[in-house]
Amino acid sequence: MTDRDNDVLEELAGLPSFYHPTASPDGDEVALYYDVSGRNELHLVNVETGEMRQVSDGEVPRNAQWYLKWSADGDRIFYHDDEGGDEQNDVFAIDRDGEVESVVELDGQTRLADVGEDGETLLVGSSADGQMNLYRHDLESGETTKITDYERAVGGGTLSPDCERVAYTTNESEEFANADVYVANADGSDPRNLDIGETGAEASPADWGPEGERLLVGDNTENFERCGVYDLDAEAVTWFGDADADERPVGFFPDGQRILAKRTRDAADVPVVYDVETGEGRELDLPDGVAVLSSLDQTNPFLGDDRVLVIHATPDSRPELLVYDLEADEYETLVEAEYGAFDPDRFADADYFQFESHDGLDIGALLYDSGERPSPLVVNPHGGPRHADKRGWGLYTQFLVSRGYSVLKVNYRGSTGRGREFVERLYDDWGGGEQEDIAEATRQVTDKDWIDEDRVVVFGGSYGGYSAYWQMVQYPELYAAGIAWIGLTDLEEMYENTMPHFRTELMEKYLGTPDENPDLYRERSPVEYAENLDAPLLMLHGVNDSRVPVSQARIFRDALLDADFEEGEEGDFEYVELGEEGHSSSDIDQKRRTFRTLDDFLQRRLPEATASAEQ
Repeated sequence: MTDRDNDVLEELAGLPSFYHPTASPDGDEVALYYDVSGRNELHLVNVETGEMRQVSDGEVPRNAQWYLKWSADGDRIFYHDDEGGDEQNDVFAIDRDGEVESVVELDGQTRLADVGEDGETLLVGSSADGQMNLYRHDLESGETTKITDYERAVGGGTLSPDCERVAYTTNESEEFANADVYVANADGSDPRNLDIGETGAEASPADWGPEGERLLVGDNTENFERCGVYDLDAEAVTWFGDADADERPVGFFPDGQRILAKRTRDAADVPVVYDVETGEGRELDLPDGVAVLSSLDQTNPFLGDDRVLVIHATPDSRPELLVYDLEADEYETLVEAEYGAFDPDRFADADYFQFESHDGLDIGALLYDSGERPSPLVVNPHGGPRHADKRGWGLYTQFLVSRGYSVLKVNYRGSTGRGREFVERLYDDWGGGEQEDIAEATRQVTDKDWIDEDRVVVFGGSYGGYSAYWQMVQYPELYAAGIAWIGLTDLEEMYENTMPHFRTELMEKYLGTPDENPDLYRERSPVEYAENLDAPLLMLHGVNDSRVPVSQARIFRDALLDADFEEGEEGDFEYVELGEEGHSSSDIDQKRRTFRTLDDFLQRRLPEATASAEQ
């Protein structure tokens, strides 16, 4: 790698990024994480002037994975912090002068679910007692009290405006895929299942109406997720939209007369506003791409009654923070995308296409053309698996394109944005149909005359790392190399050692338990087929990963060694543990380290595939 190539890699990884913008209670400011200094720090942005001020100085996490919330009086911002990215969070507060206070410290993973409008109450979810349940924290006394005690994980959690009730989601039915909305007193007493949707479907609360008599909810009974307003007195729900695309509820506008939702179609997201009385809806007038609207269980997008915060990006343009004015039906840029010395026109756009799977299912995919001829290809399956690749910015994608690789992303069965039925096609079938979807997409793209079928690499992280392992040992004829990052290799060991809510809501939901389905757990574990490895493999894993423990990588490494594969730069596989890192990281230095590791591996293993990157 030349010095110039290394400079481009460093500069690309170091482009400043912002995370988790959230509006203050009065709508005058936005708090966000921003790493323009080279390190993640908390900043405040004046909405009217655009002036930005750094508040923290090393007190907030290096990894900006977890969101921010304002205090009810707007004097402090609550945030999550952990040890070296292990996601065993506690909740802290920082004021406008940078003074930090520890607020909630519990064992296990703790997340801030809601901040009460009374200025006295926090609602947190925590696995301190085993499973993820809800706790009520009193800010004045510092006391934290457990208010739910379910065997299945409790999701969401939102306080009514008077802080006397709480809404959340969990499952007490015999249908494991089911999720119901509950409303209980603020101390957890008298929980009531609202019976929204059919058993086996998933319903969830998003927000209370400002008067506390209505709930904004989501439900996927009709296949596509839809938004509805539940009247707690009438015990009835009014649904919005045509149920022809996934629509996820975000929140009530402060006036309570409109609701905000996110519509997904063809790998793109657009905000939608519905009038609660008439049911009329309209999409906001934004360019094609991905419009990110954080639900109120994470951050607040509302700047008063008529303005909304929107993060907007496209495949070839970095995220910008917009303020959308509904009355004028136009937007202004509050935080511009940073490009440094790069020409924004240099980045690759994505071609969205669909193809027919082996069993007649339409599968969507995105293809980024690097311009190299013939072009090497990186197949990059997404994580989750309940996730999807969208027509938005991808830093790792653009890094690979800058090195001359075209990139293929596949929204295999089980991905979001295609309705409940599409998601459920992956139940009881990890390592089955979705892996054939990835393989078939690879075959179809490598049939193009401008793709070099002898220089195809599979690279993925988390469930994408599982897919990378699986593709390498089940479809070895397709790939010249593989990179598995924080991936699963032994499903039973993963079940035993992941966090409790991942055990039930991920492993059991998709596979049952190892006792119930021992053959499935064994047959769909990549480590069972380690001897099939037939091309160089790079394994990367953060040592502090609590979702997918580092033992998953160590197990696969040991299996390869037992099968007489050789480790090392000249061997059959390479193994790297990333210290002070958990389940990936947004930290600039850690991104640079990962970029260098990937780039070095690809150059050595496929030297002819490396293109000179020009700004």
